[in-house]
Amino acid sequence: MKITNYTTKIGLFGIGLDAYWPQFAGLKEELEGYLARVEGKLSRDGVEIVNLGLIDTPQKAMAVGHDFRRADVDLIFLHVTTYALSNTVLPAVQRAKVPVIVLNLSPEAAIDYAALNRMGDRTKMTGEWLSSCSACSVPEIANVFNRSRIRFHQVTGTLDSDPVAWDEIDAWIDAARVAGVMSHNRLGLMGHYYSGMLDIYTDVTRQCAYFGGHIEMLEVDELAALREGVSSAEIADRVRLFGDTFAVQPDCSMPELTRAARTSVALDRLVEDKDLGSMAYYYMGSGNPANEDAISSIILGNSLLTARGIPVAGEYEVKNVQAMKILDSFGVGGSFTEYYAIDFADDVVLMGHDGPGHIAIAEGKTKVKPLSVYHGKVGRGLSVEMSVKHGPVTLLSVVETVDGGMVLLAAEGESVPGPILEIGNTNSRYRFPIGARNFVNEWNRHGPAHHCAIGVGHVTHKLQKLALLLDIPLIRVC
Repeated sequence: MKITNYTTKIGLFGIGLDAYWPQFAGLKEELEGYLARVEGKLSRDGVEIVNLGLIDTPQKAMAVGHDFRRADVDLIFLHVTTYALSNTVLPAVQRAKVPVIVLNLSPEAAIDYAALNRMGDRTKMTGEWLSSCSACSVPEIANVFNRSRIRFHQVTGTLDSDPVAWDEIDAWIDAARVAGVMSHNRLGLMGHYYSGMLDIYTDVTRQCAYFGGHIEMLEVDELAALREGVSSAEIADRVRLFGDTFAVQPDCSMPELTRAARTSVALDRLVEDKDLGSMAYYYMGSGNPANEDAISSIILGNSLLTARGIPVAGEYEVKNVQAMKILDSFGVGGSFTEYYAIDFADDVVLMGHDGPGHIAIAEGKTKVKPLSVYHGKVGRGLSVEMSVKHGPVTLLSVVETVDGGMVLLAAEGESVPGPILEIGNTNSRYRFPIGARNFVNEWNRHGPAHHCAIGVGHVTHKLQKLALLLDIPLIRVC
């Protein structure tokens, strides 16, 4: 299955008590209407809702458990419509072995007490109350889930006109979608680590254990061979695309643009052939002209890939390309970065990196500049210079812990205007609510690698839910 064909599947069911139906006319139909409204609000592009209806007996719950497992759902929403017995809940979720979100949503913000009390008929009054008592069985459900070691989370609010509750529900769906993207992602690794950069070395088996997905080992020779098959017409088309996409500076020579275009087309073929959703790379290439030519002309092509949802990290930074893929899957970018300097006068941290940038989240058009030397690396060629869009940003790092575990490290700040280093690299100015000095100390204290990913907007609330779904701790610095 191509990774782009993956669809997130959300299980949904409601619960009720069959003993109520003959006692309270119309109650079941009213509760089924609530469930239909929830399904409508959950529905969106790229998400399939598996709605198995209102469950009111243990027998139905058992059947639903089998159905959810067959449907291969990623997450289950349990809509508590009224009081129901916990034995109608447990069998429905046990087999799926996925997290459960308990929706404790009242039909209205408050019961119309006066109207209910005027009804006169206490049976009808009780039925009216039962249509609003979703909160009643939630403690019972939580008790049983805890004792059964079933991971669950709660959303409490109202069925309509409750942006707090529905923003939280939307975040759960988005987190489930991103967890699914990561579990199906094919990460290509090309080349080798930058020798001596001990902080970025990682256990790729651990990456698969925590995030899922597949890791494909790539040879630089494959890319070099693909470059040989690129036609003159394809090169010309790609040079034109560069001109449309980037602000190509006047001192960029046509031979360098042509060289980068050839590599860019070859990269696209490599990504298509291997069905890659992300990639990390580094290679010296010295002593092999074809490989050195490929690696030294790779930045523009990798920037195009990153902008279209296939993030590419330099320096073989496996952990950070995972962070980039997470942020990009949330739709907020995820550009490769590291500390460049601290501006104590303006209380900002300058951050950027050489190599590819996430040009889709750039402030203005990304510039292409020629570099006569790639600092600390072999070769020369074209590079990109950009700042991340001004406004709120989220930083994310995947951190390996001393005990062999994994945590997500996040922070929220702001990309602000001001002077940057115009050296042909990505470079931005970031201001943090705790100040530059405290941010640097706090971020470093948790022992991340020196790279991180930066996306636009504040999305830590979504990252927290993703971390819960993946069963990975999240640490928020600010």
